[in-house]
Amino acid sequence: MTENTNISVDNKPGTAGIENGARTVKAALVKNKKTSIGGQALIEGLMMVGPTRTAMAIRKADGSILVEEIPRGQKTIFFDKVPFFRGAIRLFRQLVTGTGALMKSADFSEDAAATASAGEKKIPEPIAEATVIGQPVPSNAEPTPEQTTEQIAEELAVEIAAEPAGEEAEQLHKIADEARSAAEPSEVKEKTSRMDSFIEKNMNVMIVISAILGIMFSVVLFIILPRFIVDLISKWIPASQSNTVGMNLILNLIEGVLRIAIFIGYLVLTSKMKDIARVWMYHGAEHKTIACYEAGEPLTVENIRKYSRFHPRCGTAFLFVVVIVSILVFCVVGVFIGVNIWWLNMLIRLALVPLVAGIAYEIIHFTGKHDTNPVCRSVSKPGMWLQRFTTREPDDSMLEVAIAAMEAVLPENKDEDNW
Repeated sequence: MTENTNISVDNKPGTAGIENGARTVKAALVKNKKTSIGGQALIEGLMMVGPTRTAMAIRKADGSILVEEIPRGQKTIFFDKVPFFRGAIRLFRQLVTGTGALMKSADFSEDAAATASAGEKKIPEPIAEATVIGQPVPSNAEPTPEQTTEQIAEELAVEIAAEPAGEEAEQLHKIADEARSAAEPSEVKEKTSRMDSFIEKNMNVMIVISAILGIMFSVVLFIILPRFIVDLISKWIPASQSNTVGMNLILNLIEGVLRIAIFIGYLVLTSKMKDIARVWMYHGAEHKTIACYEAGEPLTVENIRKYSRFHPRCGTAFLFVVVIVSILVFCVVGVFIGVNIWWLNMLIRLALVPLVAGIAYEIIHFTGKHDTNPVCRSVSKPGMWLQRFTTREPDDSMLEVAIAAMEAVLPENKDEDNW
């Protein structure tokens, strides 16, 4: 029975009770919300993908936050909604979008580093008098038109060799380096500018190629490499036993164990890299922000800070499910279609990658909807544990970036992003 249903306000019995009851029901519904909004950590920023919009937020060198909407391509009409097909399609699309956002964030990071370097660079004090080829020249004298930068560099080198000691020599070294840089052949500069122009004109193509290369790297590392090791092991097995059902099952199980070991080892090693530590912090900021939104609380730094950096519907959990599904699928195929030709084994596994991704997506989609079920929760637990390597506690400035990215993709209709 609802409490306070008989409290009256403004002499209208039941008004406050109805309002309080409505708020309670609404809060309960919002708190149990599972959003389809997801994201990806970038270099000093985050990308968020909503039901209708995709945006990235980057912390610039001056401390401000740049929010930029990422255009979306045309959606597939049929296969995008077909179970076991939609997973592979959406995974590839996410990789392309994420690769483009990562490349942009890297550009911002390089610009920020260059700005910081320029700000920290100390301007050398002017030399009262420098000697070039034995002739005293005031420090503020302009080079004659006949002197080229290359000649100046050569002359400075002669002077430095003659008097290598002291602060003046160090300053002359710097001036000589700058002169040599300015004297760089025009052909090299022209080739560089042409390459930059080609990349700018074909940026979308370059992004797709980068995404494909990323997929190929993952396939080689997590699928082809374990099978290659197993094929090496199988050469030591007698021919009479190598093609039996039992031996095929054992070899495929060994392949699966190797795949899990390589996957976990990869996560552990990358988590130790200093350069990627801040990326994992932004990953944690993404999870905490989404959890706060799903709880129905306003997106403020104070509210977000208290939530966990672990989230059950994370890309890390999806990758782990992909690994497990690949073990099961490859075991079944290996037992019933076992062959001893290594290249044929590789081709079979490559052909099954979209199917594995599709099955893994459906599993994550189902367990995400039924996360109160004990079986579904047990499926999510390994992925939650692996997030200890792929997330870190963010600082407040990172939470501000996550809020900016999240608010940029929130739908007007609150039900539009339901999981």
